[in-house]
Amino acid sequence: MSTTAPERRTPRFADSVGLVAGREIVTRVRSKSFIISTIILMVAVLASIILGSVLSGTGESAPKVAAIGSSASSVAEKAGFELETASDQAAAETMLRDGDIDAIIVDAPSDPTGVSVIGLDSTPSNVVQSLAIVPSVELLNPDAPNPFLIYIVALGFGIVFFMSAITFGGTIAQSVVEEKQTRVVEILLSTVSARSLLTGKVLGNSAMAFGQIVAIAGLALVGLVVTGQRVLLGGLGSSVIWFVVFFAIGFVMLAALFAATAALVSRAEDVQSATSPVTMLVMAPYILIIVFNNNPTVLSIMSYVPFSAPVGMPMRIFLGTAEWWEPLLSLAILIATTAVVILIGERIYSNSLLRMGARVKLSEAIKG
Repeated sequence: MSTTAPERRTPRFADSVGLVAGREIVTRVRSKSFIISTIILMVAVLASIILGSVLSGTGESAPKVAAIGSSASSVAEKAGFELETASDQAAAETMLRDGDIDAIIVDAPSDPTGVSVIGLDSTPSNVVQSLAIVPSVELLNPDAPNPFLIYIVALGFGIVFFMSAITFGGTIAQSVVEEKQTRVVEILLSTVSARSLLTGKVLGNSAMAFGQIVAIAGLALVGLVVTGQRVLLGGLGSSVIWFVVFFAIGFVMLAALFAATAALVSRAEDVQSATSPVTMLVMAPYILIIVFNNNPTVLSIMSYVPFSAPVGMPMRIFLGTAEWWEPLLSLAILIATTAVVILIGERIYSNSLLRMGARVKLSEAIKG
């Protein structure tokens, strides 16, 4: 009786991509670097929210005073002071010496204000300033966000984008070179195509990066609700959502570039130099958003440049300087650029993956 060997089937493209992506996700979930980086980012975001809540609620409390006389009591109430009861001036002076009050306000008919302030060993400036007559102030832009708040939001967008892109991009690059250096890639390519391998790596790591960003964004929104920063939540909520959308597309582009440039080399020691141009593209938005976080011209340019749009456009949305159609146009440009980068990256990756030894020139990788 003769037996025939079962026919060997080549897995479909979707199946191959799913296998590679699943392997990448499982590897990343078990990675200590992924867990640590996620915790650090979450702690940093939560700390910034708590800091903002503390700073916004640390206004100076109303001075404690004792008022002696009808005029003094009336003035103290109008000024919003915290009144402490004192039977007479002697009792009030005892309270002042004991540190129970900041000052004493007494009737003074000869004074133009009708009252006089008594301090302990120095002028109670907080009380005097509250009693001083100041002119009314009118603001041309009363709803303008606080400069410190703008800086914190810009720093948050910049750090999250930079850390996530560098962490997962570097992971993709290391994975590509390790498979190439150990020649595991030769075994993989006997089963799946280079396009499937690249697509699976990009999608798997992009899914993990996207999940990390969604978790951080959710934590930020919950933190704003818990700390009672409803006003900030109203302005920041939409910009955070747009940040997640832009990051999801932008990271796919960066992941393809990290994989393609890493395939040019065969040693782990050369990964950093090979991927340095992509790293600079990731660092540029981080540096620009911190330095020019309130510069409308720079932010406008950043919001349309594909590599910086994931940071620049959400920042403009937060500041309220972007028209409704601008995020859609910027996203369309980012999607088109990502498609072109993926095609070029796939060509570089496929033409370089099996070339060992010296670093492959970029021109040779593109020409094949």
